[in-house]
Amino acid sequence: MAEPVTAKAAHPDTSTAPVDERLPVKRLLPLACQHVLAGVAAPVSSVILIATTLKLSTTQTASLLSATLVLCGVGALLQSLGVAALRVGARLPFLMLPGGAAVAIFLQIAQEYGPATASGSVLVAAAFLLCVLPFYGRLVRLFPPLVMGTTVVLIGINMIKVTAPMVASGPGLGFATLGVIAVFFLVLRGVWRQMAVLLGLVCGTVIAALMGTDLQVAHGGTFALPDPFPYGAPHFDLLAAIPLLVFALASLAEATGQTVLNSEAVGRTPDAGRDVPRIARADALVSLFSGVFGTSLMVTSAENIGIVQLTRVRSRFVTAAAGVLLIVCGLITPLTRVLAAIPEPVVGAAGLVIYAVIAVMGFGMLSRTDLSHGTDSIVIALALVLGMLPIVSPEMYAGLPTWARTLFGSGVAAGAIAAVVLSAVFRALGPRLTPEPDAPGAPPSDGSP
Repeated sequence: MAEPVTAKAAHPDTSTAPVDERLPVKRLLPLACQHVLAGVAAPVSSVILIATTLKLSTTQTASLLSATLVLCGVGALLQSLGVAALRVGARLPFLMLPGGAAVAIFLQIAQEYGPATASGSVLVAAAFLLCVLPFYGRLVRLFPPLVMGTTVVLIGINMIKVTAPMVASGPGLGFATLGVIAVFFLVLRGVWRQMAVLLGLVCGTVIAALMGTDLQVAHGGTFALPDPFPYGAPHFDLLAAIPLLVFALASLAEATGQTVLNSEAVGRTPDAGRDVPRIARADALVSLFSGVFGTSLMVTSAENIGIVQLTRVRSRFVTAAAGVLLIVCGLITPLTRVLAAIPEPVVGAAGLVIYAVIAVMGFGMLSRTDLSHGTDSIVIALALVLGMLPIVSPEMYAGLPTWARTLFGSGVAAGAIAAVVLSAVFRALGPRLTPEPDAPGAPPSDGSP
């Protein structure tokens, strides 16, 4: 009876999957730092964009950044460790970050209806996502690459229009920052390349200081908790929230792809039906707190998968440790106060890059759509028309009732809804495609069996 015990003792980890491996602290911390470096650019740049667009004070910006970093850390812990009793978290090495598209929509709502309405829309979208999760299998079919690509393109174009005036407030500094970011993308590799925008923000701020720009850094203690409801009590407007509701639904399709990617990276058999609702449930719960603390929807990100593949370390406890580090960074207020002092043209330049990349991602999604037969191309064209009209002609719907102006006056909402409806209608009622003669799978053109 002793031999099996001895054999088991000699190989204590044979039954432990790589994703469940527990690492010693001396290995865990450096690996966790790599994941933090891969993901920290998103919360920092998104918060600075929100704060600059909404003209928040440096103190408010520091508090918002603190809240966002803490929520990113909490999200990473939820996704990495999971809460089995609540079916929350996929127990995979995920980070949770403010989605670029979600930030863009948040800012659009805040500019049109006020930041209190934007916060209320985040709360509505998060609650809505929790409610629709039981219907995940049916809903995800509404968001093929055609719909998601069109929506993402419109989000990017909308926000380029919003961000451009920030660069115009100091074009010399803004274009210098753009150049620095481009150089970083050119010369950096690996994790450092993922930080090109963040490093560009730092270098742009240094250039501003050398040019004599007054950097206003707020004062305060070393540690502080973020302030809830920075814009006052949330205001709930269902029509204003439509773009975020559409994004919340579309995030289910995105989470499906990320689940497959992450599962394969760590050697686990993908199970989207089990894992995607758990991922989305964690996203929704953290996003409820995002609405409370004044930031956008939080979404699980696969940005750090490159780190997993690079290091060959698949343990979810590494991203859990990264979550702890993000929480600590969020509570160290001198760090958040310094980041909050970045000048507006520098932030605008970084925003142009971020939102242009979002638009390019949308074109990438559309490239996976078969446009050869014309049906999908017509859907995309009509959706882009409805989405671009409020951008190129803002007064187009001025004579409509308030509810219609709210619905159609938002390019993202109008384009996304049009893409969903038209895609479903054309697929159900449009012409059935048949293989061309002599194409693979087509019947022979000579009539022979």
